[in-house]
Amino acid sequence: MEIKPIAYIKTDFKEKFGIPRQSGRAPSLTSEIIFEPEYRTIDALRAIEQFSHLWLIFDFSKAHKESWSATVRPPRLGGNERVGVFASRSPFRPNPIGLSCVKLERIEQRADVGAVLIVSGADLLDNTPIFDIKPYLPYADCHLGAVGGYADEKKDYRLQVEFPTHLLEKIPKDKQDGLLECLADDPRPSYQDDPTREYGMRFADFEIKFTVNADTLTVFDVFEVE
Repeated sequence: MEIKPIAYIKTDFKEKFGIPRQSGRAPSLTSEIIFEPEYRTIDALRAIEQFSHLWLIFDFSKAHKESWSATVRPPRLGGNERVGVFASRSPFRPNPIGLSCVKLERIEQRADVGAVLIVSGADLLDNTPIFDIKPYLPYADCHLGAVGGYADEKKDYRLQVEFPTHLLEKIPKDKQDGLLECLADDPRPSYQDDPTREYGMRFADFEIKFTVNADTLTVFDVFEVE
C-alpha cells in the first residue's frame, strides 16, 4: 500500500520541545493546513464546514527509525516507568502514524494554494505531513465514562506562568494566549526538576527562556531568532 501526504500543517513549533502533550491542551493555538496541489479542489472539502472538529492522521516525520521497541517510557510517568508501545501515544512506533483532534475555525480561499483549513488546538510540529482528514463525530467518538489509564493522573496538571509584561509584548498579540497555554502545560521532561536549570523553547520566530520552581514557570528572556 502506498501512502503519501495530502497536506502539510503550518504551526508555530519549529522544534519538538514545547509542543503541547496532546491536542486541545493549548486551544488558542491556530494552525494552517495547506493541501498538496493534487488535492487542492474545493469539492474534496464539500460540507466539511458542518463539522466543528476534525481528526488529523499524520506522520511523526521526525521519529522515523529502522527498528522499534515493544515498550516506551511516557514522559508523564517521569520517564522511568515503561509501558507497552500500544498503551501509549509515543511517536516511536512500528509505523510512526499519529492521530490528533483539532477544531475547525474556518476555510480560507487563497490564490496561490487554494482552500486552506484554519484549525486550533493542534499539537504538531511545523510542516508535519498530513495523510488524511476525517470529521469528528460526537455521537461515535465521545464515550462518556471512558477511562484514561495512567494518563488521567496528570490530566489536570498545570503550571502557574509568570511572564513579565515587557517580555510578553514582544510576542504578536494573536499568539500570546497560545504561548501561555503551552508554557502552563509544562514543556519540560517530567524527570527534570531543577529550579536553577534554564530552558529555551522555540515558538514561532522567538526563543522563550524560562525556569521552573515548584509549580511556577518564570520567563526571564524573549528574543527573535532567524
